[in-house]
Amino acid sequence: APESLMQALEDLDYLAALDNNGNLSEFGIIMSEFPLDPQLSKSLLASCEFECVDEMLTIAAMVTAPSCFLQAPPGTEEIARTRWRRFSHPAGDHCTLINIFNAFKAATASPTQPGNTEKWCRDYFLSCSALSMAEMIRAELVEIMKRIELPISEPDFGSEGNLLSIKKALLSGYFMHIARDVDGSGNYLMLTHKQVAQLHPFSSYYNSRRIPEWVLFHELSISEGNSIRVVTEISPQLFAELVPQYYFSNLPPSESKDILQEVIDHLAPVSATKEEQK
Repeated sequence: APESLMQALEDLDYLAALDNNGNLSEFGIIMSEFPLDPQLSKSLLASCEFECVDEMLTIAAMVTAPSCFLQAPPGTEEIARTRWRRFSHPAGDHCTLINIFNAFKAATASPTQPGNTEKWCRDYFLSCSALSMAEMIRAELVEIMKRIELPISEPDFGSEGNLLSIKKALLSGYFMHIARDVDGSGNYLMLTHKQVAQLHPFSSYYNSRRIPEWVLFHELSISEGNSIRVVTEISPQLFAELVPQYYFSNLPPSESKDILQEVIDHLAPVSATKEEQK
């Protein structure tokens, strides 16, 4: 459909993947080397700048592979949620996926339980095939990074600086996937389409005591009751720092946009001072 094509071109333009003539920019050519969605490709490239490539590779592999969470049999839903809680990360679902992947790798490499990976996955209501696929995708992405000579930073997962870097890398690609809890009860309004959605049941924030106000999400699943999947808490300040101005100015009017505009206006003098120093 022409509308879909125009939307796709507009998204690529926001991601700096196109030049003024509508052809792939140099940055867009590098993005196209990866067999990923453009937004994920952009986040992976941004992680080179923010030095969190190792963690971003894992996130990219985990969200590209099928969901690693198994549907718990009737009557065992609470047990499954308790087991998954072991991997929960306070920063959100993207970091939770890193915890799951690292635990899977540790279980696979364990000398005390050789060949017991499938049992480990069953015990934690996780899909062994999905996690194995994520492992293969990650290895493929590493090969592409090496082929086009991009730097791969050392793992530093867990440090405060690293968590901030992961959020910055994610925001660099997913600034179009931002939602705000408008009433404090988990009703998230998209900044772009003004559509309301709830957290997916597999989210680490689902049924938690603290529901974040601003989130970045990987995808909106209309088939699963308008739910946002794989979400991470962000701050309006971080969004204001990384969002392209021409994208922000094209957002439809809303209370959320007004809040963000105030943050941008507040940050503007600081940004001007930094530019003068440069």
